[in-house]
Amino acid sequence: MKNQGFKKQIIGLFFILCLVILLNGCSTTGNLPPDFEKPYHRTTYSFDQGTYPSDQDLFLVYTITPGDVLDVMFQIKAQKAEEFRIDLYHEIDVVFPDLPGLSNTQKIMPTGNIVMPYVGEVYVLGLTLDEVHALLAKKYSKILLDPQLVVKVTNMDARIEQIRKDLHTAPRGLSKLVNVRPDGYATFPLIGDYFVAHKTLKQVNSLIQEKYEAYLPGMHADLYLHEQAGSVVYMLGEVNKPGPYKIQKPINLLQAVTLAGSYTNNAKIENIILFRKHEQKLIARSINLENLLALKDSEAFFFLKPDDIVFVPKTKIANLAHLMTQISSIALFDGWSIGISGGTMKWMDDVNQ
Repeated sequence: MKNQGFKKQIIGLFFILCLVILLNGCSTTGNLPPDFEKPYHRTTYSFDQGTYPSDQDLFLVYTITPGDVLDVMFQIKAQKAEEFRIDLYHEIDVVFPDLPGLSNTQKIMPTGNIVMPYVGEVYVLGLTLDEVHALLAKKYSKILLDPQLVVKVTNMDARIEQIRKDLHTAPRGLSKLVNVRPDGYATFPLIGDYFVAHKTLKQVNSLIQEKYEAYLPGMHADLYLHEQAGSVVYMLGEVNKPGPYKIQKPINLLQAVTLAGSYTNNAKIENIILFRKHEQKLIARSINLENLLALKDSEAFFFLKPDDIVFVPKTKIANLAHLMTQISSIALFDGWSIGISGGTMKWMDDVNQ
């Protein structure tokens, strides 16, 4: 009886061992059946879910960033005006039909004056031709009996031609390239500095068009993206090629790790840490990439956004303090630095647990 009981125990243990081996074999990805397919969902931070990534795998909107180069193309069309006024670029012909010796052509001085024989300086800037005629007739009436004179402008389009000359570049025609500075501002020809960072091209185009129209009626500006500084994700820690990587469309975490030359032998990919800015805070969370590679049903492909920071640690991260200790040591070693300016850092629980 004892031998039979012992045999039953041996058989039971053997059966359990076989079952464990069988289950382990089924859980590995190395023995997948032919034509095996497994669908996976896509996810991201909770505050971006539903809008990112888009169904087309494109960024929903492009916003201007420091380092971008903008191309401003100009058109200047003649516009009907209610009245014509003297500008600094104009030349005035003053003709005395009865006294040709007094007739002369005057350029408007920077002070807005012209200098006329016997009466000296006369301020004409901003006046209409009728107003200039009346003013000169009044001044000359003091030295002439019933002065007869004609006032005309010889270069009506002087201001437009000067603007064309200022904006023209030999290879590009009537256009200018504008750099977006690190402070987010760009200096536009004739109208000055405007903050453009985090705005769309359409928003900035509307802004500058209003300013150019006010500067010169009939002046039209079209804004284009000439050169993109690039949407970037940052890879830190136990990857073979840490550093910033430009992305042209939304990518998931596995793709980002691939861009960085994959993870090292020391990497703890079951606890990869991500940082994303949200409402003046850096939100940290952990992702279990090991479960995804093991085809666990609970996992999903996690998508990154531009300026996300990915940190692949050596050991499992237990809390935020432990995380910052690891990042500091890696950042110091690789010449990186991470600062939190004007905000705080928050830890988000791993939703994939």
